[in-house]
Amino acid sequence: MQTQSFNIVLPKELVQRIDAVAKKEYRNRSELIREAARVYLERRMEWDELFAYGRSVGKKMGITSEEDINRIVSEYRHGKKQ
Repeated sequence: MQTQSFNIVLPKELVQRIDAVAKKEYRNRSELIREAARVYLERRMEWDELFAYGRSVGKKMGITSEEDINRIVSEYRHGKKQ
């Protein structure tokens, strides 16, 4: 695995929290931040895929606006299921 170093500036309180968790988990600061970034990026990709799927389904259903969604939800809640 190739690595690259870079500097970031974080609030002192955040660094203290990072260090506390790293110590608790027997890791160093770099390992903890690397894992946090990896987890964030994976979750972000999952959300992006979910939103893309929602847009695709919405397009197939002819939904073109937030008002369409509100109307569909309201109809469903009031027993006017499509």
